[in-house]
Amino acid sequence: MRAFDRRELANLKTISLIIPVRNEAGLIRELLQRLQCYRAKGHELIVIDGGSTDGTVQQSKGLVDSCALSAAGRSMQMNHGASVAKGEILLFLHADTELPIDADERICEALSAQDGRWGWFDVKLSKPRLAFRIVARMMSWRARLTSVATGDQALFVERKLFREVGGFPELPLMEDIAISKLLRRRGLAVRPAGLATTSSRRWEQNGLIPTILLMWKLRFLYFIGVEPLRLREMYYPNHD
Repeated sequence: MRAFDRRELANLKTISLIIPVRNEAGLIRELLQRLQCYRAKGHELIVIDGGSTDGTVQQSKGLVDSCALSAAGRSMQMNHGASVAKGEILLFLHADTELPIDADERICEALSAQDGRWGWFDVKLSKPRLAFRIVARMMSWRARLTSVATGDQALFVERKLFREVGGFPELPLMEDIAISKLLRRRGLAVRPAGLATTSSRRWEQNGLIPTILLMWKLRFLYFIGVEPLRLREMYYPNHD
């Protein structure tokens, strides 16, 4: 990726990085420390907590521009974060996902070069094993073919467009798919250079093949109209 000169950096759009969390004390401080470089460049860092009981909010203190409480549920948390955000671009980041270096420059360059208003990053998983590399490649290809991104891919959108589509549909699951379908009607998505790195913990804890099959099953059931609340119960069988 080419280097931006100081004049170009001054013209970068401001980005609000919105992180929905719930009981992520083991991850949140390290994530926020990595993101301080964006605050130093004038971007905004927002954490929206959905009722953590493990000290997540305390771990965030001093490392964010805003930390607010919201009803639990990623869609509601992200919508709440967007409502207080000041940036021209909203970037929704999961606590277990790491952005590529200079993600702000990559996003602004892609939006400008491709005349876009929203997009996502291709993804890789944190474990380097071949099986995980294949899964990540499949995730990226699927997103490219369908213009439907997952939350692991650090979806970003102009704040004005986000408001035009009404934000995330307030669903208990599949909110990323739902908003992608709304956004793709407004124009082509862009994919900046670089890869977002998301945690492999879901596949490691539940098994690679079972997790893939479950995700395919949930997407199919969503496609044929099964209620997202039922899908959430299947995805989080032991959720309180």
